[in-house]
Amino acid sequence: MKHKKPHLPQKTCPTCKRPFSWRKKWEKNWEFVKYCSAKCRKNKTTSV
Repeated sequence: MKHKKPHLPQKTCPTCKRPFSWRKKWEKNWEFVKYCSAKCRKNKTTSV
């Protein structure tokens, strides 16, 4: 079975350096989303 949404926008998390994809809950503020999760957002100052 093919994925229904193969061309979603992606960003790279500055904390963990992993790519993450667009989510429906971020639809209205995708341009302001920087972190892939609450854990990365919380640890933003500890990672380099």
